Amino acid sequence: MFQLWGLLVILIACPLIGAVPLIAWITYALKGKRLAQIGTGNISVSAAFYHGGKLVGILAVLSEALKGIGAVLIARIFFPPSSFWELIALIALVAGRYALGRGAGTTNVFWGFLIHDPLVFGFVSLFAAISFILFRSRQIVKFGVLILFPVFVAILYFNDFARIVAAFTLAGLLGWIYTQIPDDMNLPMAEAEAQLQPMMEYVGGGEQTIVTLDDELNPEVFGSKAATLAQIKRWGYAVPKGWILAPFDDPMLLIDFLQPSALSPLVVRSSAIGEDSEQASAAGQYTTVLNVTTQQELEQAIAQVQASYNHPSAVQYRRDRSAKDAAMAILIQPQVQSVFSGVAFSRDPIAQQGDAVIIEALSGSPEQVVSGKVTPEQYRVFVVGEEKLSCLQFEGTGKIPQPLIKQVAYLARRLENRYHGIPQDVEWSYDGQTLWVLQARPITTLLPIWTRKIAAEVIPGVIHPLTWSINLPLTCGMWGEIFTIVLGDRTRELDFSKMATLHYSRAYFNASFLGEVFLEMGLPPESLDFLTRGAKMSKPPLASTWENLPGLTKLLQREMNLETEFKQDYRQKFIPGLTRLANELIDKLSPHQLLTRVDLILDLLNQGTYYSILSPLSAAIRQAISSVKDEQIDHSITPEVASLRSLSLLAADAKEILQDFDPERVFEQLAQTPQGEKILYDFEEILQDYGYLSEVGTDISVPTWREQPQLVQKLFVQLMRSELPHQDESQKRQQGFVQRRVDLKGRVTEVYSRLLAELRWTFLALEKIWLETGLLKQTGDIFFLKLGEIRRLEANADVELRNRLLQLLENRRSQFLQDSQITEIPPLVYGYNPPHPIASPIDTSDNILLGIPASQGQAEGRVMVLRNLQEVGEINKGTILVVPYTDSGWAPFLVRAGGVIAEAGGKLSHGAIVAREYGIPAVMDVRGATYLLQDGQQVKIDGSKGIVELQEFLA
Repeated sequence: MFQLWGLLVILIACPLIGAVPLIAWITYALKGKRLAQIGTGNISVSAAFYHGGKLVGILAVLSEALKGIGAVLIARIFFPPSSFWELIALIALVAGRYALGRGAGTTNVFWGFLIHDPLVFGFVSLFAAISFILFRSRQIVKFGVLILFPVFVAILYFNDFARIVAAFTLAGLLGWIYTQIPDDMNLPMAEAEAQLQPMMEYVGGGEQTIVTLDDELNPEVFGSKAATLAQIKRWGYAVPKGWILAPFDDPMLLIDFLQPSALSPLVVRSSAIGEDSEQASAAGQYTTVLNVTTQQELEQAIAQVQASYNHPSAVQYRRDRSAKDAAMAILIQPQVQSVFSGVAFSRDPIAQQGDAVIIEALSGSPEQVVSGKVTPEQYRVFVVGEEKLSCLQFEGTGKIPQPLIKQVAYLARRLENRYHGIPQDVEWSYDGQTLWVLQARPITTLLPIWTRKIAAEVIPGVIHPLTWSINLPLTCGMWGEIFTIVLGDRTRELDFSKMATLHYSRAYFNASFLGEVFLEMGLPPESLDFLTRGAKMSKPPLASTWENLPGLTKLLQREMNLETEFKQDYRQKFIPGLTRLANELIDKLSPHQLLTRVDLILDLLNQGTYYSILSPLSAAIRQAISSVKDEQIDHSITPEVASLRSLSLLAADAKEILQDFDPERVFEQLAQTPQGEKILYDFEEILQDYGYLSEVGTDISVPTWREQPQLVQKLFVQLMRSELPHQDESQKRQQGFVQRRVDLKGRVTEVYSRLLAELRWTFLALEKIWLETGLLKQTGDIFFLKLGEIRRLEANADVELRNRLLQLLENRRSQFLQDSQITEIPPLVYGYNPPHPIASPIDTSDNILLGIPASQGQAEGRVMVLRNLQEVGEINKGTILVVPYTDSGWAPFLVRAGGVIAEAGGKLSHGAIVAREYGIPAVMDVRGATYLLQDGQQVKIDGSKGIVELQEFLA
C-alpha cells in the first residue's frame, strides 16, 4: 500500500515540479524579460543563458538540477535506491516540464541521473566530452547521449527488464521533445547576451542547420510568413515544401544543398521579422525572385531579397507604423506551375462586414494578381457555417471554374476559423491537381474585430450618448480591474477603453482585444462567449495557463468569496445608499446637488458592476462544472421572475373579485368595492417595488415601469383574462453549489437595476430644470449629451459648448434617428469606421433558421414581431413572439406567448431565464429574425435544438 501511494506521488508531484517555471521567474526577476514572449518561447536553460547571460543561466542550471535530484529523492522515499522507479520519476518530471513548462528537461535528467546511477553517468559524460572535442557539434552529442545511456543501462543491468524499458522510454521521450521544440542556442549569435557570445562560439552555439517548413518555426526568428506556412502545413493543408534561411546565417550551406534547374525552378521570397503580422502586412514592400534555375542565380536572388529590407520605401513603411527595424529571413520554395492562381480575402475588406469571401483570380502565376499589373477576375462567394461550410450565394463570372472558386472560398474561411476568426488574406495557386497555399496573413485593415454577440445582451438597442458615456467607463474599467487581478503589471500597457465602441449607435465589444487578453491570461480566446452563450471552446495554452496560475488562483479566491463580499457591501453600502436616494426629494435639489447625487450613484454602480460581471460568470462556471441542466435552476429571485409572479398572484385575486369584468374598465370596476380597492393598493405597491424595471434595464434613456404604468396595467388585465403557464418546481433548488450563485446574480441584478433607475430619475430632474431655464429645448435632450458635457454645462465652464449646444443636440438626435432606422445590424464588423450596413444573405435553405437553444420544448403558432413594448398587442398561446432582445421588463409579456424567438441573447439572457422558468420553448440569437419573419407567418420552433422552421405564410 505504501508503494501504491509512492506511485501516486510520483505521477502527480513530479509533473507539477517539472512544470514550475523557476527559470522564467529567475530571468524576469534579474533581467525583466519574459522568456515565453521572446526567442523560441521556451522556458529552458538555453533560453536563460541566451537571453539572460551567465548569472541567469547558472541559476537556471541550479534550479533545474534541484528538480531532477528532487524527483529521484522522492522516488527513494517509497522505493529502494537505484530502482527503475527513479527513472519513472524522471519521465514524469520531463513530461510535466514539456507539457506545462515549455522545456525539454535535459538538465533535470542530467543531474537526476547523477544521483540515480553515478556509474552510467560517468560513462556517458566521458563519451559526451570526447565526442564534443572530436566533432564540436551539440546535435551529435545530444542525440548520441540519448542512444548511448539506455544501451549502457541494458549492458550493465541486463537482468533488470523494467529498468531497461524505463531508460529507453526516457531517452525516447527526450528525443521526441528535441524534435518538437527549437533550441535558443540555435538563434543568431549576434542577438545573444554579449557576455555569452564567446561561449556560444566555443560550444558551437548558433551552428547552422537546414531549416524547413516541416519544423515548428518562431516568427521572431524566421518571420511570420515562414512560421505561418509551417503551421498551416502541420495542420494538413497543401503548402509547397520550403527551406528557410535565418537572418545572419551563411547562405552557402543551403545553396549547396539545393539544386535548382530549368525543370525545377525555385522562388526566393522574403520572410522579414514583423512582415505578415497583425500589426503590419508589409505587402509589396520586399522583393520576390521567380524562376531561379541555377545555384548562382539562387545566391544572387538571396542577396537581392535581403537587400530589399533596407530599400528606402521599406524603411519608410516601417517608420510610418512605428515598427522596429529587425532582420530578414529568406524563404525558398519550388515554384508551383500554376494553371490558375490568385488571392482570397476571407472577409470583404471594403464592406468590413458580412459573410462574403472576395476572390481575385486569373490564369497563370499569382504574382500577376498581387503586382496590380493585370486586372484579375473577381468573385464574391457568401460562405456560411462553422464546421460544415456551404455556399449561400455566388457572384462573378469568368474563365475560372466555379467549383475551384468555391474550394478557394472554403479554404480561406477555414484558415480564418483556425486563426480564431481573424480575417485572412490568402495567396493560392492551383496546378491542375492540388490547391496550394502560398501565403496567409491577417487582413490588418479588418482589425480589430467588433462583435455584437455579447454586447447585444449587456446593452441592447440604439444607445444614447449619455448612456454610453456612463456605461463604457463602468464596464470597461471593471473588466480592466478583473484582468489586472490575473495579469498584474502586464495590464499597464493595455487601454481597456478600447474594449467596446459604438457602431450605428449600437454597442460592440472588441473581440480581438478580448481574445488577446484571455490568451495572455492562459485561457481560450472565446472564454467569455463559452460562459455566457454556451459556445464551443478551444484548448487553453497550457504554458501560459501555468504561468498565470498565481493570478488565476487570486481570481478563484475572489469567486469563492463573492457571496460573502456582496452581503457585506449590501449591508454597508448598497442598502444605506439606496435608502438615502429613495428618501431624497430630487425635485427640490439644485443642478449642483443633482450632480452630487449622480456621483453617489456612480460610486455605488462602480462597485455593483464588479458583482454584475462576476456573478453571472461565476454561476455559468459552476453550472458547467456541475453539469446542472438549465431547467433545474430556480430563478425566482431574479426581478423578471419575481415581478411576474407577484402580478400573476394579484391578477388571480382580482379575478375572484370580478367574475365578469370589462377589460377596458377593470381598474374602474375594482375601485367600486373595498376588496377591489385593496387590489388596487397592492397593485401600486408592486408598481413601487418593481418600478425600476424597463424595456432595457442598462439604458437609462429608456422609461421605467414607474413612468409608464399603463404598460403594467395592460399586462395585469391580460393576466386576469388567462392564467400563466404552470411552473415545475419538482427538480429545482437541488443544486446548492450552483443555486447560490444564481440567487446572488438575482440580488445583484435588482440592486444594479435600482441604481440605474435612480440615475435616470436624477437626470430627468436636471433636464426639467434646464428645460425651464431654456438651456434645453426638447424633452429627452439630456440623453443626447455626454456626462462630461453635462458637468461642464452645470459648472458654466465651457462657453463654446453652450454656444453650439442646440446645433450639437440637433446633429446627435438626427444621427440617432437615422441609426434607429437601420434594421439589419451586422453581428460582426471589422476595422474602424465601417460603412453603412449592407444587406447580407441569410441561410434559409430548407426553410430553417438556426439559433441558440435556450428553453426546451416545441411550439407552433403565428408570428408577432414585437420591436418594443409600445407595440404590445393581444398575446396568447398561439403567438410566437419575435423580439430583437429581451430584458427584465419584457418578462411579463414573454410568458403570455406560446414560444419566443430573439435576435440577440444566449442561455443566460432574461428571456431565456423566464422561458425556462415557465416551460416556454425559446430560441435565442436568431440572426435577422425581426425582418425575416412577418406578422401572421406560421412557424414551428424547437427550443431544445435551436431551430425555427418556417411554414406557410398566413395573410
